[in-house]
Amino acid sequence: MPTIDITADSFEETIEKNDIVIVDFWAEWCGPCKSFSPIYDAVSEKHDDIVFGKIDTEAEQELAGHFQIRSIPTLMVFREQVVLFSQPGMLNAEQLEDVITKVKSVDMAEVHAEVAKQAEEQE
Repeated sequence: MPTIDITADSFEETIEKNDIVIVDFWAEWCGPCKSFSPIYDAVSEKHDDIVFGKIDTEAEQELAGHFQIRSIPTLMVFREQVVLFSQPGMLNAEQLEDVITKVKSVDMAEVHAEVAKQAEEQE
């Protein structure tokens, strides 16, 4: 599936309506971002069941601030609206495939139970 551009207007809907969303926070001026882009695009073509999105941190400063993006590229993976992975820096194709495999293997019932427990403790 080709990558999509995600904006503040489309972010929430994209996360809510898709099981797995991988987000690449990037900027036009960023050399490592430009090097990572073809890797990200190539891996996205192999996974029709995953949404691969890109957030331009220059154009979407509010989103970048919300997620405390301090270094780009930063990759963030959401599954069932929960962040399971967040890491700055480039990954090669093999590393990105490994992250995808691990994300798909997570028991989300356990994750949601833990999130609910933490929310309860904060009340």
